[in-house]
Amino acid sequence: MMRRPAALAALCAALALSTSALAAELPQRWVSAGGALSEWVSALGGEARLVGVDTTSQHPASLKTLPSIGYQRQLSAEGILSLRPDVLVGTEEMGPPPVLAQIRNAGVRVELFSSQADLAAVDQNLKQLGSLLGAEQKASELAASYHQQLDQLQAAVKQAQTGQKAPGVLLLVGHAGAKPLIAGSGTSGDWLLRQAGARNLAEHQGYKNFSTEALAALDPDVVVFSDRALDGEQALQALLKENPALAASRAVRDKRLVSLDPTLLVGGLGPRLPATLRELAGAFYPAAKASLTQ
Repeated sequence: MMRRPAALAALCAALALSTSALAAELPQRWVSAGGALSEWVSALGGEARLVGVDTTSQHPASLKTLPSIGYQRQLSAEGILSLRPDVLVGTEEMGPPPVLAQIRNAGVRVELFSSQADLAAVDQNLKQLGSLLGAEQKASELAASYHQQLDQLQAAVKQAQTGQKAPGVLLLVGHAGAKPLIAGSGTSGDWLLRQAGARNLAEHQGYKNFSTEALAALDPDVVVFSDRALDGEQALQALLKENPALAASRAVRDKRLVSLDPTLLVGGLGPRLPATLRELAGAFYPAAKASLTQ
C-alpha cells in the first residue's frame, strides 16, 4: 500500500522537473521591435521578460521605462546585444537586414512575425508568441476574443448602415503637420477604415504623398489624422496650417476630424484595435454611436 503514494510522488517530481526544464528552454530575456507585437507580449503575460523595446512600443505605458533600441527599421546591433537578449522579436518591417544578420551571428534568436493587416496574421502571430512564452492557452483565448469583438462590431456597423450610407474617409499620417502620407489599400490604416465601416477614398497601394490640392479634391466626409510628432489638437492645427487647401473639404467644414494614435499603425494588428474601431465607427455613424461604442 505504501508503494503507490511513493510512485505518485516520484511521478509528480518528474513532471515538475520536466516543466521547469521546459520553462528554462524558453527565451527569458526578450527584445521587441514593433508596437503591436510588444503589446501582444504584454497581453500574454510576458512583459516581465522584456529587457528592451523599440520607439514604437508605447503601450502599455510601463514599456516606456525599458531601454530603447531605437526605431524598428533602423536598429543597431550594438544597442541590442548590450541587453544580452535570448531573443529579438519583430515583424518583417524590422531592419536593416545586415543588423539582423549580425544579431543572429552573435547567437541571438531572431523571430519574425507578420505585420499584414488581416486576421490570419493575428492568429499566426499569437500562436507563435504563445509557443515562445509557454502561454498557448492564453494565446488561443485572446485570438478567439479578438474575432468575437470584430464580429460584433461588423454586425453593429451593418445595422448602422441601414440608416446612413458609408462615409468617404481619408486617413492621413503626418509629421508635425508636414505633407501627410495617405493610407491606401494593403495598409493597416485601410484595414482600420474598412473595419469601422468607412469607404477609403484613397485607391492607391500603400502609403503615398498627395498634393494638398489633390487631397482637397477628394473632399472626404471624415478625416482621420495621425501625427508621429504631435498629439490631438496640436497635430490638427499643424496639419491645417501646412495644408491650407484641406480647409475647404467637407470634413473640415463639418468638423468631422478624428485623431488616431500613430502607434496603432505599426507592427501589425494589435490588441487595442477592437476598442479603437468602435470609436472610429461611432465617429463615422454618429446617429448609431451608442450601439457602436458599447
